[in-house]
Amino acid sequence: MKRAGDNELRTTDGIIIVDKESGPSSFKVVEGIKKLLKVRKAGHAGTLDPFANGILLVLLNQGTKLSPFLMSQDKVYRATLRLGIETDTQDLTGTVIKEKRVGELTTEEIKEAALQYIGTITQVPPHYSAVHHKGKRAYELARNGVAFAPQEREVRIDYIHILSVGLPAVWIEVGCSSGTYIRTLAADLGRSLGTGAHLTFLRRIKSGPFHVDNSSTVPQIAQHLSNDTVEELILPLKDALEGMVEVEVPDSLARKIRSGYQPQKGDLSWDKFCPNNSGSYVKAVKGEELVAILRGSNSRYEIGRVFT
Repeated sequence: MKRAGDNELRTTDGIIIVDKESGPSSFKVVEGIKKLLKVRKAGHAGTLDPFANGILLVLLNQGTKLSPFLMSQDKVYRATLRLGIETDTQDLTGTVIKEKRVGELTTEEIKEAALQYIGTITQVPPHYSAVHHKGKRAYELARNGVAFAPQEREVRIDYIHILSVGLPAVWIEVGCSSGTYIRTLAADLGRSLGTGAHLTFLRRIKSGPFHVDNSSTVPQIAQHLSNDTVEELILPLKDALEGMVEVEVPDSLARKIRSGYQPQKGDLSWDKFCPNNSGSYVKAVKGEELVAILRGSNSRYEIGRVFT
């Protein structure tokens, strides 16, 4: 594993689990990590709003190829709602557009209102969001005063735990599918309660199998870099997709896959145990190396991503 000298690029492939602070955008955090570690390429798996904090999976070099698989994983958030005030961004960074008296809501009333959002629901993404609308980012259109209607989407809410109530504030934990806007959930819940609401705090504590307790802040990463121990923080490609079936391939097959060969059913030892695997993803590995991510079809495996 090559380490970066003064004028060298680090060639380490993998992911680093970052505990993003409130303030910078996810893009700026990634750019900072890229510059700090001197990697050729970097990306992330799941945007966090600038005011939000918590787990951000930063992908290094060939780790960027894992993005679609990591982004689709479920998330867990902790958030604080401020009832009685709605903003145009649905969070504390926006302009107040409506105020209403909160009254004497009980915890049970809030829990009851939250129940209607459990399961598969539709959300209309915020105007101030990174979703695309006719080739433009929604927040760009909103900032320029362009009128548009974001397309609603289906998301899944697994649970909403009401952690504490101290009106007008409500503290919650939400387990949900990728693509869920907690800002929108807060605004919708506020309207269901008849008060309106916006987010004043948002922290992502889990992304797929990765927990924020096992993450590192940017200053901590810099300290590891100074101590020449930063490699300890980088999760190898092979270990990044926990839960995906892993199958060992011989060197000869690994070379063929890396040259574009799509394995036939029977080429992989996994077929003996799970022959009807159409649509399933498989990690093909050789020792500690991730060779490819393959997707089963009727008679063969299609190459999803190849790693060299």
